[in-house]
Amino acid sequence: MKLKLALLALLAGSSLVAQAQAPAAAPARAEVKAEAKEAMKAGEVATGDKPAPAKAAKSTKQRAEVKSEAKEAMKTGEVATGDKPAPAKATKSTKKRAEVKAEAKEAAKAGTIPAGEKPVTGEAKK
Repeated sequence: MKLKLALLALLAGSSLVAQAQAPAAAPARAEVKAEAKEAMKAGEVATGDKPAPAKAAKSTKQRAEVKSEAKEAMKTGEVATGDKPAPAKATKSTKKRAEVKAEAKEAAKAGTIPAGEKPVTGEAKK
């Protein structure tokens, strides 16, 4: 008996909740049709196999500015051409050639330059 009473109370409560969640004022059919017609005219609705067109972003630069920037980038090699990617910028060394050669010679004497398959130990060879 308690089970039947509990089920009846649950059923009554769920029906009240369902009624409370229903929208109070749904738009009229004429309003919905007018909104759809406006969206179709504005091109905001997909038709057939075509998706809705995306709106183009507005540029803040003049056409001449963009063209001059592109021309400059082509001259400096910052733009990829054909199948070749844009080249990476090389970094300039701050050391002079003589300094690099001296460091390499010293490292070779100390045995810190790897040669072949021997591991680098960092200790001087004797």
